[in-house]
Amino acid sequence: MNEKLDRRKKYTRKVLKDSLINLLKTKQISSITVKEICEQADINRSTFYTHYSDHFALLEQIEEEIIADLNTYLNQYNFEQEEEALQMTEKLLEYVASKYDVCQTLLNENADHSFERRVMEVARTFIIKSWMSNNEADPEFGEYASTFVVSGSIYVIKHWLANNMDQSTKQIARLINSFKVRE
Repeated sequence: MNEKLDRRKKYTRKVLKDSLINLLKTKQISSITVKEICEQADINRSTFYTHYSDHFALLEQIEEEIIADLNTYLNQYNFEQEEEALQMTEKLLEYVASKYDVCQTLLNENADHSFERRVMEVARTFIIKSWMSNNEADPEFGEYASTFVVSGSIYVIKHWLANNMDQSTKQIARLINSFKVRE
């Protein structure tokens, strides 16, 4: 009995998440209502409120799951050398490509910018580490430089997704790594 209930909960949450993602493709999060999500998911509102307090909580849950999954994926690799930054960038892009629909939607102009900021922090953690080792003499410069590089990289990724990933992950990784600030 418990297993059946867990499967229903998982299914309900998946349908709600998918419905919100579909709505975010054409509408801003602030103009989406719980009623619309429920209609698209074919679930009543009381069921929605059993799982989430509002549509912002649902969006936050989606973002948290993607970021946790991304961190888990990237933690499988141990890239600490500067020459391995290209490989790490490529792994990040491979993950984004594997979640194309969700990432494109969460990074578009209709979504909340919190996901973009969270992806930037992941990128800073995994990619900039090796870049920063060259700027240890001036850590403040390194912080500003990494912010510049990571934010530019996010916009490259957004553009790449908007263009239906018209370039390979390897090509985009090379482009992003070419932005590295040199002394």
